[in-house]
Order: sequence, then structure tokens, then C-alpha cells
Amino acid sequence: MSVTGAGTPGVPGSRLADTVLDRLTATYGAAADPERAVAMRAYMKDVAPFLGLTAPVRRTLSRTVLEGLPRPGEADCAAIALRCWELPEREYQYFAVDLLRRHVRHCSSGFLPVARHLVTTVPWWDTVDLLAAHVVGALVAADPGLTADMDDWIGDDDLWLARTALLHQLRFKERTDTGRLFGYCLRQSGHQDFFLRKAIGWCLREYAKTDAEAVRDFLAREGAGFAPLSVREALKNIGA
Repeated sequence: MSVTGAGTPGVPGSRLADTVLDRLTATYGAAADPERAVAMRAYMKDVAPFLGLTAPVRRTLSRTVLEGLPRPGEADCAAIALRCWELPEREYQYFAVDLLRRHVRHCSSGFLPVARHLVTTVPWWDTVDLLAAHVVGALVAADPGLTADMDDWIGDDDLWLARTALLHQLRFKERTDTGRLFGYCLRQSGHQDFFLRKAIGWCLREYAKTDAEAVRDFLAREGAGFAPLSVREALKNIGA
């Protein structure tokens, strides 16, 4: 059964989110590096403004923000993530992604509409890929019924939803649903976008670490229908 739609989820009330956002904006804002922010924004193709915080600095500051606070529940996670996504600077969204990666195991399948919103709002690979592998993937692993949503996402006109569907099994290893993996790759094999072609190669290359022969056999049968980029990426570590 599908649980997601295209609507914007409401932000739940959360006292913990109030505290986190107050601490976060004050702590990150005080450490901003405007000169570095210009370079970071350019590197990310102007997808969003930046504060100019490097990953090590940001993670240190995040520990300060969260120090002494209780573990967030599902409503807290939703509120923090959605409110971070309303802030312009990209580092706030990185904070939310890091938080969700740590606490998604405490979230139900009902969290998927929030994840969908995050994937499709200010989308770029820097947030989408982590959400796909660590948040959406974890939700589907906990509730296989959500595969119905992945079946919808792979055919969606939004390329970031389709990329998420391709990548959500990246960490599944021997639990990978190979029928869906290969079927999703075939579904998007003719897509012209770089990000989908790259994702096809990436998810096949990752599964090849578990079953290289299955990936070789699949590409031997179907490889002519894929972009050379996808095939190169898929076979990078295992050869033809």
C-alpha cells in the first residue's frame, strides 16, 4: 500500500524542535565564513546559499547544538527536518540529514511523506543521495509495504524521486530485491539525464559487491539498452 502523496506535509509542533532550531541557527550563524560560502555555493552549482562551514566544523558544532537534549521522536524528527528545509543555507539541511540518519530507526512508515518532501525540495545530489540510502532505504527495509511507493517513484517525472528509488537499496546487500533493482534500472535505461544514468551504474556497482555474477549476467542480457556511462559505472570493480 502506498503511503505518500505529492502534498507538502505540515510541520508538527515540537518543543524539542524549537530548542534545536534556536541553538542551531545561533551556533551555525556565529561560525559562518562568508568567503568560504561563496566557493561552496559555486561548487554546488548555486543550488542554495551556504554559511561556509566545512563538514568537520559543522559536525563539531552539531554536537554542541544537541548536547544534553533527549532523543527525538518521529514528530520531532519531522519538525526539525522540515524547519531546516525552510532555512535558506544548505548547512541547515545537512544538519537535518545527519539527524535523520541517526534516528530514522525510530520513525514509522508514516515518515515517508516527509522524506519525499525533502527529496523533492531544493533537490541536489548532496542531500538526495544520503536521504535515499540512509533514510528512505531504512524505512523500506523496516516496512516492505513501502516498496509500492518505490514502484511509483521510479516512474515519476521528478528525476530525484526516480534517483531515490534506484538508490534506496544501496545498503541492502544480500537483502536486495534484485527483481526490483534490475527492473528499475530497465525502467530508466533510456533516460537522458546524467543523474539517472549515473545512479543506474552506481546501484548496480554496489550490488555487484554482493553478487557480481548476477550483475554481469544482467548486463550481458540487457546492457545494449543502457547508456555507456551506466555500464562503465556498473562494471567498474568487476570487469565485463
